[in-house]
This record gives sequence, C-alpha cells and structure tokens, in this order.
Amino acid sequence: MIRRHRNWASLDLSRAPADGPVAFCGDLGPENLLAGYRAGVYPFPAAEPPLRDLNEALFEELVADGQVAIVGDDNRDPYSVAWWSPDPRPVIPVDAGRLGHSLAKHLRNRLSWSTSLNRAFGRVVEECRAGREPRWLTAELVDSLNRLNEHGWALSAEVWEDGELIGGVFGVRTGPVLSLDSMFHRRSDAAKVAIADLAARFRQVGGRLLDAQWDSPQTRLLGATPVPRARYLALLQASPDLPPPADLTLPARRLAAAGTG
Repeated sequence: MIRRHRNWASLDLSRAPADGPVAFCGDLGPENLLAGYRAGVYPFPAAEPPLRDLNEALFEELVADGQVAIVGDDNRDPYSVAWWSPDPRPVIPVDAGRLGHSLAKHLRNRLSWSTSLNRAFGRVVEECRAGREPRWLTAELVDSLNRLNEHGWALSAEVWEDGELIGGVFGVRTGPVLSLDSMFHRRSDAAKVAIADLAARFRQVGGRLLDAQWDSPQTRLLGATPVPRARYLALLQASPDLPPPADLTLPARRLAAAGTG
C-alpha cells in the first residue's frame, strides 16, 4: 500500500531503507524544505528527466510496499525529488569539529585569512554548484535556500584571503543540528577551516552536532562518526530551536588557538 502523507509531520522512517531514498516529494518550497530537515530528511532533486524516470523505475516497488513514502497532496511530480535519511547518520560533534595539528600550525601563519557567517551565502552556494554533475542544486532548490537564509535557517561560513573568497560551507539548522549540504575550496584546507569555524560559532549558541549527511572517507577525516538514524531523529524531535550564531568577521587563526583534535 502506498504511504501518502500530506506533510512531513507524520513520516515514519522505521521501515525506510538505510541506504536509499526514504521518501519522494516534489515540493521544494522553503517551508516544505525546512519541514523536511526538521523531519531528518534532505532533498536530492533529479536535475534531468532521465534521473526522475530512474527514481520511479528503481523505487516504485518500495513505494508500493510502503517502505518509501510519497509526501505531498498537490500536483507536483513526487519522483522529481528524492529525500534521504541514511542509517547510520554521520555526525560531527561541534566540540570535535576542530583542526588537526598540522592544519592548526599552518593556519597560525595565515594572518591574511579571516572567516565570516552569511556574508556571501549566495556566492558559496553558487561555488558549490559550479562544475558538479548531476547538478542536484537546482535553481528551485537554490531559491528556497536563499529564502531560508534570509530568515536565519540556512547558514554559510566563508573563508577569505585578503578579501578573496577561498572556501566555504553551507547548510540548514534545525534545533541542535546543523545539516551540512555542500562545501568548496580554492585554497588547500579552506573548506576544513570553514567547517571548523561553523562548528565553533554553532557551539557558542548551544548547537551540538554538524550533520555530514553522506558517510564517506572524506567525512570521517572531518571528524564524522556514524550514529543510528533513530538516535539522530530523537535528538531533532526532542530539542528546541536555537538562536542563529553571530555573523561577525573574525580572524581564522583564532581556530588554531582554540585547540586541535
């Protein structure tokens, strides 16, 4: 039986796949996007029609069996956007999102490097889109992310060198979790510095975890540890929202002085 939900509030992931889409929903509007993150899922739009058709071909049986939900009651094509919630979920505790010894030593000599919050959100997103295929950061998703940024839910951390943007990361915050969507760098280790900066800022307002979303050797190197999806969801559902971090521009070398991991 196809599990149809009007919204994310009633989504039950107890039978959902661990390593595949857990739902399909074509609504990428900002309200629905934030509600999805609150439910512990994140979107992966099909950038081209063949990818949409592949979603239906690969997963229609799981949809019919009730393991994968269809969310939304409007006329949007649900198979145009797959929503994921891996089990286990790779997360980085904010007090572990620190710099390694070699990078910290390197950063102490980078007097021209600084970091900021939300100073160039749109530019960071566009840098993360550039040259990446499939282009899951579709125009509709980017528009909704920009609108969430305007209201303080989507955040970016930027790394600068003498006024040039050399690295960044962006994501969406819900309760004590900040879910990292993508990052980029133009200088070696600039993306790592952006993540450490975002972890430090989020920790200051009571944040607990950075969600790395996809488990990989790269995310493990950033300090990610896999936790059961049920534990991750329980944390989201039991915790209130936090105030946004301060958006001051700060010297990057302070992250080296704060300690290493």
